[in-house]
Amino acid sequence: MSDFPFLSVLTVAPLVGAVVVALLPRSRPTLAKQVALGWSLLVLALSVVMWVTWQVDGQRFQFRESYPWIPNWGVNFTFAADGIALVMLMLIAVLVPLVILASWHDAESSKRSVPVYFALLLVLECTMLGVFAAADVFLFYVFFEVMLVPMYFLIGSYGGHQRQYAAVKFFLYSLVGGLFMLAAVIGLWVVGGKTFDWVALSEVDISTGAERWLFLGFFIAFAIKAPFFPFHTWLPDAGGAAPAGAAALLVGVLDKVGTFGILRYCLPLFPDAAQWFAPWALALAVIGIIYAALLAVGQNDLKRLVSYTSIAHFGFIGVGIFAFTTQAGTGAVLYMVNHGLATGLLFLVVGMLIARRGSALVSDFGGAGKLVPVLAGVLFFAGLASLALPGTAPFVSEFLVLIGTFTVNKPVAVIATLGIILAAAYVLWMVQRTTQGTLNPALTEIDGMKRDLNLREKVVVAPLIALIVLLGFYPKPVTDVINPAIQATMEDVGRTDPAPSADTVQEASR
Repeated sequence: MSDFPFLSVLTVAPLVGAVVVALLPRSRPTLAKQVALGWSLLVLALSVVMWVTWQVDGQRFQFRESYPWIPNWGVNFTFAADGIALVMLMLIAVLVPLVILASWHDAESSKRSVPVYFALLLVLECTMLGVFAAADVFLFYVFFEVMLVPMYFLIGSYGGHQRQYAAVKFFLYSLVGGLFMLAAVIGLWVVGGKTFDWVALSEVDISTGAERWLFLGFFIAFAIKAPFFPFHTWLPDAGGAAPAGAAALLVGVLDKVGTFGILRYCLPLFPDAAQWFAPWALALAVIGIIYAALLAVGQNDLKRLVSYTSIAHFGFIGVGIFAFTTQAGTGAVLYMVNHGLATGLLFLVVGMLIARRGSALVSDFGGAGKLVPVLAGVLFFAGLASLALPGTAPFVSEFLVLIGTFTVNKPVAVIATLGIILAAAYVLWMVQRTTQGTLNPALTEIDGMKRDLNLREKVVVAPLIALIVLLGFYPKPVTDVINPAIQATMEDVGRTDPAPSADTVQEASR
């Protein structure tokens, strides 16, 4: 099985499925949905085989493939996955079928082509898989840019209020970031011996000045994509306007390309520059945690509120990356996975609630739990997972980030901890105002609010709840895959974990 071209097949399969779905007649919407769902399940099955085949004690990069593309430029279709990429590929494979199920009626409500909507979801899956699987810098850049296209149309054609404004803003912000990356990619090709191969570039000795400029080009692109403060302003608009399923993928997966890019490219290829810029990156991450949490507290739009919570969570991921310890780094990658599960669930549940009410405003709800108790319960669980309640998966990753950061930078860890308190405020405020308290009489007159979760919706939320609980109590299968890649990344940067003090050793021995 190790010789099977897993990554190329995994990347191409959704694209083939998208073509098949797009060619189906508009008069057969149910068939388009079924084909899209079946194709996404095929990708999930292939991803599970990859996960089982993965060798925890094997090479850093596995499933490597390379095919010539533009020989004169040294560009190849090179795919390879380390532990960080593998867990993200698995996250995509899990989320997309659930998003397709959750979006079963989204395209019909927008009165646009149903086959095109689900074809766009599969194209988006193709580009997401490709960007995490690419081991050629130019190939990564191509997927990084092409990824904007399906999401732009999902927001602009199938979104809600101000969808065109949000789509254009999303596209322009990401395009500007891509231009910074393109300049850095060209510069890296020049100083790196005219190759785009990641392995070859990781061994190139770059001058201090050039390394800092190249790091900055990549970092700005990734900071916009993540997004980190102050490059975050596109996300609340895009998340608020996008259909719930597309928003779940936007916040649950697409944004992770930014933090993944920092781990895969900024740190190993520019280690000295990464350490030089680290204090600034940590400052932006901490500001983002507090600033976004404060803005989330004051939001009246449910989808914008969830978008701001994600900006705060990305601050924690940034702290974990630039703390330069294996604990914090493992916590950051695990946070990328757990955030995708928890926030993906939260977005999907919020979408179900909005579809029933016909409004995204918190003030239009009130006491909804009396009418839809199961949906309200799932919303409460998703909120608790989002604020990293012990026993849920995000708690493990948040704890690893904070404890790994505290060993090397106590002020940053202490300030970041304030974000946990603010998270409790905005999550509990959201739950209290929407599903608890006195029943809003207007809700009793809306037919949608009289329907609790149906079987299809239960099938959507059940796997996410199960994974969040499972990884909350037993994250070892995932951390075992992540740890070797993080340790190798820390070695690339030239950082080692601080040795425990004598007092710590004596305390532990007691």
